[in-house]
Amino acid sequence: MEIMILQLSLFVLAIFLGIELITKVPPTLHTPLMSGTNAISGITLVGALVSAGAGDAHLLVRILGFLAVVLASINVVGGYLVTNRMLSMFKRKR
Repeated sequence: MEIMILQLSLFVLAIFLGIELITKVPPTLHTPLMSGTNAISGITLVGALVSAGAGDAHLLVRILGFLAVVLASINVVGGYLVTNRMLSMFKRKR
């Protein structure tokens, strides 16, 4: 029970920290920072795959792991598309 309270408080702290960081980044820096964030999302994806694939884990852990895989995959693909679109804006027109 103590571990769950610790994990829940860490999760809430991460939410508040994420909101503070996102709101403080100016829009001109948001897109270039997404490519760096994609690397972090890739690490999250690996952790989510480990959680979802744990055979001896509780059902709740496997469900949350699967949800994390889906959300991290959407984040990686979306970040790639936004970064690709931003880079295409700087290409010369032919």
